[in-house]
Amino acid sequence: MNFGEKLINLRKDKKMTQEEVADKLNVTRQTVSNWELNQTKPDVEQLKGLSKLYKISVDDLIDNDVKEVLVEKISNTEKLSGLVYKVLKALVILFVAYLVGIVLLAIFGIALFGLREGVTTVEATTTMNCSLDYEHYTIEVKSNGSNEIIELNGSESLINKLNLEDYRFPNQVFDKVAAYIEENGGKCN
Repeated sequence: MNFGEKLINLRKDKKMTQEEVADKLNVTRQTVSNWELNQTKPDVEQLKGLSKLYKISVDDLIDNDVKEVLVEKISNTEKLSGLVYKVLKALVILFVAYLVGIVLLAIFGIALFGLREGVTTVEATTTMNCSLDYEHYTIEVKSNGSNEIIELNGSESLINKLNLEDYRFPNQVFDKVAAYIEENGGKCN
């Protein structure tokens, strides 16, 4: 629908004549006729008058598609805000992952390399006393929090004979000593 047809429809919806419209806008009936025939166009002030008279926005009156422009701008704004949200979300995830990584490195560093400062490491010392052929043997094993042998002391002859320094855990050493002593008629406590 062209501008003139729109003016005719709006006027007829209001049940007005061209003369009545002309009187309200302080123009001639011929001017209104020329607008409706698309021979001339109203000026800005006349457009405002038509807008008030027909209770329609100037944009709608002249088919200025402001809604489409606004919808496009809103759509672009939503897209941009969505992108900003995704970037911020990614940054937060990276930051959290970074912090988790640091914490895990610290924990594994402490566990693997004993990098604890000011923290006492749990150590235990266990002693085994045995007798065989009226000889007394003592084996003393010092172990860490992971139950690994830190230090092995005691009867050197028994340690060397049974290759006890080859073992990693205290229970391996004590089992080996107990088995040897009992096989040879001795006793351990």
